[in-house]
Amino acid sequence: MNASTSLSNELMSQLQGAPLQQLSQQLGMDAAQTHQAVGAALPLLLGAMGRNAARPEGAQSLFGALQRDYAGGGLESMLGSLLGGGNPAASTDAGAILGHIFGGSQQRAETGLGNATGIGGGNASNLLKMLAPIVMSFLAQRVQSGGLDANDLGRTLGREHDAARQQGGLGGGLLGSVLDQDGDGQVGLDDLVKIGGSLLGGRR
Repeated sequence: MNASTSLSNELMSQLQGAPLQQLSQQLGMDAAQTHQAVGAALPLLLGAMGRNAARPEGAQSLFGALQRDYAGGGLESMLGSLLGGGNPAASTDAGAILGHIFGGSQQRAETGLGNATGIGGGNASNLLKMLAPIVMSFLAQRVQSGGLDANDLGRTLGREHDAARQQGGLGGGLLGSVLDQDGDGQVGLDDLVKIGGSLLGGRR
């Protein structure tokens, strides 16, 4: 990954075209709305993973899950399976993934994403469940192609977390409001509604 290309941007570019179109159809949203929501959700997901992987045990746990459950399949295979409707267990697995990524902040993440993008909490929850296994497959592919170990993965995701916060925008703003306020992730729903309103208004 060079300095100018974040993992979020790289994955977003791989989702252009048919994958985003299929996400739109499954969520019942228009293409522009889906594009904006995915653009906010990816840095939120990857940034939260970076926060978890900042601890050696967190990085090792994620690395083990990637090796165990996502190695070998590839991103294209996962996209075909999820978006083609061929994997009924995906949403169950995705719920578990989101629980690991966000912990007790999952509800805040869904509400915040729904408010900030205007898609609503239900659509935001469904979108995150669709994206979670896609992100895991993408990371597994990166680990495999780059020959990364758990420490490398932790550092890579740490840079992603920092980049999301520095770049701001919807994803970075949400990451800060959901997970990083006061360093403990404790944020009230009122705060998220305010953050959503300010982000929609184009202010940071």
